[in-house]
Amino acid sequence: MQVFDASAIVYAWDNYPLVQFPGMWRWMADKLVDHTITMPHVALSEVGHVAPECARWLEDNSLNTLPISDAILQDAVRIKNLLGIIGDQYGGGVDENDLMIIATARAAQARLISNEAVQPGRPKLMANYKIPAVCALPEVRVNCITFVEFVKQSQVVFG
Repeated sequence: MQVFDASAIVYAWDNYPLVQFPGMWRWMADKLVDHTITMPHVALSEVGHVAPECARWLEDNSLNTLPISDAILQDAVRIKNLLGIIGDQYGGGVDENDLMIIATARAAQARLISNEAVQPGRPKLMANYKIPAVCALPEVRVNCITFVEFVKQSQVVFG
């Protein structure tokens, strides 16, 4: 299973238009129907704010959204504490929704597809870690790749 972050699906929507890449979007639709691709509900909500037509497409193609359970919320709080974030004082890195998305991927034991920027030199302040850096922490351990890496690893040829 792949858990998509809003950034990855919006990246795909913006850079691979449906009318020009119908084969890729048919493949994505098949992955939605068989629940190989899923999203936390909070990520779909973010997509709806940024790209409403993409959110409609996801819903029309049977996107299975993952609810945020108490266990996921507790894990998100654990990660927040690990990063040293106090209250609502988020730094330049992850926000509350990002933490829930990461915790959802952990709970599902799934790979996270995110197009958040990789930080080659990690910031000194952990509150400034973006999704890929948080996922790479030994206390988190979520496999996180970009949309393009996801497509490449599938080895599917669209033609």
